[in-house]
Amino acid sequence: MLRCLFAAALALTFLVSTVAAQEQDGLLPVEQAFVLRAEIREPGRVALEWTVAPDYYLYKSRISAKTGQPGLSLGALDLPAGIPKHDEFFGDVEIYHGTVAGGLPYVLSDPNATAVEFTVTVQGCHEVEPLICYPPHPTTLRLELPAAAAGAPPGGGLIALGGASGGLLGQVGGQDALPEDQAFVFEAIPTGPGEILARWTLPDGYYLYRDKTEFALEGGGAELGAPRWPTGVDHVDEHFGNVVVYYRQVELPIPLRRTDAQAASATLRAAFQGCKENGICYPVMTRSIALALPALTEAELAQANAAFMPTAAVPAAAAQGATGAAADASADNALRSQPPQSGAASLAGALLLALLGGLILNLMPCVLPVLSLKVIGLAQSGESLAKARSHALWYTLGVLVSFAVVGLAVIALRAAGQALGWGFQLQQPAFVALLVYVLLAVGLSLSGVFTIGAGLAGTGQTLANRSGPAGDFFTGVLACIVASPCTAPFMGPALGFAFASSSLVALLIFLALGLGLALPFLLVGFVPALASRLPRPGAWMETFKQVLAFPMYLTAVWLAWVLGKQRGVDAVGLVLVGGVVLALGLWWYERSRWSGRLFSRVLALLVVLAALLPLIGIARLPVPSANVGTGADAAVPYSAEKLATLRAEGRTVFVNMTADWCVTCKANEKNVLGTDHFKALLTAADAVYMKGDWTNVDPAITAFLQQHQAVGVPLYVVFEGREGPGRVLPTLLTAGIVEQALPPARR
Repeated sequence: MLRCLFAAALALTFLVSTVAAQEQDGLLPVEQAFVLRAEIREPGRVALEWTVAPDYYLYKSRISAKTGQPGLSLGALDLPAGIPKHDEFFGDVEIYHGTVAGGLPYVLSDPNATAVEFTVTVQGCHEVEPLICYPPHPTTLRLELPAAAAGAPPGGGLIALGGASGGLLGQVGGQDALPEDQAFVFEAIPTGPGEILARWTLPDGYYLYRDKTEFALEGGGAELGAPRWPTGVDHVDEHFGNVVVYYRQVELPIPLRRTDAQAASATLRAAFQGCKENGICYPVMTRSIALALPALTEAELAQANAAFMPTAAVPAAAAQGATGAAADASADNALRSQPPQSGAASLAGALLLALLGGLILNLMPCVLPVLSLKVIGLAQSGESLAKARSHALWYTLGVLVSFAVVGLAVIALRAAGQALGWGFQLQQPAFVALLVYVLLAVGLSLSGVFTIGAGLAGTGQTLANRSGPAGDFFTGVLACIVASPCTAPFMGPALGFAFASSSLVALLIFLALGLGLALPFLLVGFVPALASRLPRPGAWMETFKQVLAFPMYLTAVWLAWVLGKQRGVDAVGLVLVGGVVLALGLWWYERSRWSGRLFSRVLALLVVLAALLPLIGIARLPVPSANVGTGADAAVPYSAEKLATLRAEGRTVFVNMTADWCVTCKANEKNVLGTDHFKALLTAADAVYMKGDWTNVDPAITAFLQQHQAVGVPLYVVFEGREGPGRVLPTLLTAGIVEQALPPARR
């Protein structure tokens, strides 16, 4: 436990000291602050000598050595006594100033060995206020044995780490490490109205840390957003733990928010860190790039700022030890608490789009019966205008409360660091199965199988007969629930604005969606002219109510199909069994309520509850094997690595991110992407069709959506060869849009 507390405290001082290190001029690279020389002067012992720069010190207890060489065993380090010091984090320790000479005994059992290889790790600090501490720094050494180096000049086994700035950093395994400006070539250019493209180019054998990178922009009246990192390589680091690194070339789009449309000059400052494989790790490197931001039209400025995602400054964390995850979490929390970064006009536009999106939801087959029944019920009641307004207000309140609950859940999950987009709830098989039950129960109620007024299955009777505030309120709740599987294209931009804004703005967007859903009934209740145009009551209303049950059944069937895509045919069987049990329980309850026998009604309710048991089995079913690419469209399954390979080959790639529960996705695939015309366009453009299936939770696809600031599917991106971040197409596709996105290849 004590060691864990020490590690946590040290991680904290690394995080704080890193920020200070970025601001302090003249802080030496670790190899220059603690210069190490090693030499074998006699068999069985390595002579070690550190030269500690003025105003720096080494911890004695943080010096260690280890080896992975077969046949080589290392003894205990022989170090002199240090200067006693009470350290804030390590307690009573000993430190070194100036020159430190020590020794490392070894035993080599391999008679054919000509050298010894081992790693020495040290840790120290810059003691001038503010205190700057380095992370543990490993140095890999290879020393020739004296007998094997007899013909070498004196000191031939010596390895020196350090030297002049910009010169040779060290010798690792007999190979020189490149100067940092050659090992990590950095450049940046504006690539659009609201974007800067940063690029690193690394030689083979070098890698860049993702989480040790920081950007700042000075001048230009602009603000940087959250960088859209591509998928990297998982790497287990000796000191930083599980990290993500990049090799060869990294292209990083960084969103940009402009305050005006005038051309401007700015300076991008970048801090980053990387290593040579099996060798040294470089200290924090900084670069400053002058940028000429182009003049924009007002339309380009509004479009760029509407899509802007703000971010908090993330420390480069070069000296934070194992605090990479903590830095990510704190930076992410800071990002979530940012105030909305777009102007009032952008917010008003997003609210209007949300209102339109909610309005369109009323036309979906699962929502239309709910609205129709409520309107017909109002016409049938013949009540006063005051009563009609009361119905409308309570219904609207139910809708708004439901959307607020959904919005708060999204905000809470986002604040907890969960990466999600719109539609995340439909990625949960148990939720989809529960929706099947709800729609089936509503359909059975509309068909007249039961007429109870409370509980899950009582929703149908509430819709048909109840007129009190409770009935109106829960009808609004039901409208929100059944609207969940139905998405509208106009919701995409508004939700994108919500997911990128503060919690308050996000909640306003969800409330605007709810208001759009409630608007038709609200107008009927408050505009007498509309209410007077409603059809007259009559026997036809009972028939109409029963007809409306069939869209609910069809929606339940569609959701059962989605469930089968998520968890296979076993899940479909379980939900069908549960549906039958639910229907039995509701039918039984309806019969027992007229007989007056309480025991029979209790048993019926137990049967209804038993229908929930299959949900447990559905949640435990494994995800079936992916079928993407096996259908008629012959799409290539999405992977970041495959996409990078195709782009490196100069190919055009059409990426389709879809899901089986996405209505818009299926419409686009049927009308555009599944046609022979689309296949001909792919052939003419020499393009590859790549498809990602987001029906189930998939972190790789979620990361791709976030990189392109999409809150959900569908997402269509066209990449043309090696250059550029890709072009995002509208969520509603037409043949003309695809034709423009896939021009014929130049022969």
